[in-house]
Amino acid sequence: MATTPEGRVKAAVKKRLNALGIWHFSPVSNGMGVHGIPDIICCWGGRFMGLEIKAPGKRANTSALQDRQLAAIREAGGVAVVIDDVSQLDEVLHD
Repeated sequence: MATTPEGRVKAAVKKRLNALGIWHFSPVSNGMGVHGIPDIICCWGGRFMGLEIKAPGKRANTSALQDRQLAAIREAGGVAVVIDDVSQLDEVLHD
């Protein structure tokens, strides 16, 4: 059960992705992976998406590593966004 504000947003986003049938996974963050990778990786309609999830009101609080990874996804033609409310996912999917 998600107990932190960020955890609640992540749970809501995953629930919405599941309801829409959008493939997704959450990379495990450990010392062996690439730092700054978004919290949720998705593929929808052939489009690669990286979703960095933040607690409500903390959307601007990304690290330099996260900013670099989000920019790299965009440069490769993917969608990369920071979300602090599940309604923002709907905005991304409708754009």
